[in-house]
Amino acid sequence: MSSRPFRFAIVAALPTAERTWSELARHVEELGYSTLHVPDTLGTLATFPALAAAAAATTTLRVGSYVIAVPNHRPTAVAHEALTVDVLSGGRLELGIGTGRPDAEHEAAALGLPFGTPGERIALLHETILEVRERFVKPPGPLRPVQQPHPPIMIAASGPRMLRLAAEEADIVALGLPAETTEDALAQKTAELREYAGDRFDDIELGTNIAVIGRDMPPFMRRFIGADPDQLLEIGAISALDGTPAEMADVLRRRRDRTGVSYFQVGETFAETFAPVVELLAGT
Repeated sequence: MSSRPFRFAIVAALPTAERTWSELARHVEELGYSTLHVPDTLGTLATFPALAAAAAATTTLRVGSYVIAVPNHRPTAVAHEALTVDVLSGGRLELGIGTGRPDAEHEAAALGLPFGTPGERIALLHETILEVRERFVKPPGPLRPVQQPHPPIMIAASGPRMLRLAAEEADIVALGLPAETTEDALAQKTAELREYAGDRFDDIELGTNIAVIGRDMPPFMRRFIGADPDQLLEIGAISALDGTPAEMADVLRRRRDRTGVSYFQVGETFAETFAPVVELLAGT
C-alpha cells in the first residue's frame, strides 16, 4: 500500500540515570533514529524547551511534540513556541498536536484552563493549526521560519471526528489506538482514514506506537498499558514486537504493505534493543 520510506522515533520525557538530556538526544541520533519525540504532560520536561535543547545538542535529529494537548495551551502560544523551535533547530521541528489524553483533564484544571467538551477541543485544535500556519506565513516580528509553509503537522487521531480533521489538515497522522489493537483493526482504521482523505491520503504519513519490544516490560509501563507482553504478543497486537531484528523487520514491512503505516515510535527504554531493526529498515 505504501512506498514511503520507514522512519523511527524515540519517545522520551526525562533525562535518564545514565545520560543527561543532551547526551540522550545525541545517543538517539547516533543509533539512527529519525526523530526524538517529547510528550506534553505536567510531570515531565516542558515540551518546547526540551525540543530546543535536544536540537541544540544534535545536528540531523528531528524533534517533535508527541503531542501538544491544546486544552493546556493558547493557540498563539503554540504558534510562537513552534516558530521559535523551528528557528533554533534549523528547521527540524515536527509539530504533534491533539485534543489531550482522556485522563488529562486534571492538568488543564491545574493550569486554570477549561478542558472543554470533545467538540470544543476539536474546534480548539483546528484553531491552533490555523494559528500556526498563519504565524509561519506572516510572522509578526523579525523571526523568520525555516520550514515553509510550516513544519510538518502531526495530528493524534483515532475516532471518526478526529480522523476527519486529520484527513483534511495533517501531514502526519499518529494513530492513537489501544495497546491491544491488532493488525486487522489497524488496517480497518487506515482504510477509514483513506475514505475521509480521498486524494490526500497518499500525502499523509501514518504512524503508530510500539509500546514493548521483547517480553520484558518495566513495571510503570505495564501499569500504563494495562497488559503484559505475553498477552499482547499472543493476540498479535501492533503495540508489541518480539524476535530477531530480521524477524521484527519482516513484520514491519508486511505491516507497511498492508496498512500504509511507515513511521513507528518506540519508548526510550527500548532505544538500544530496537536499534538493529532501525538499522535494517530506516530510509528503505
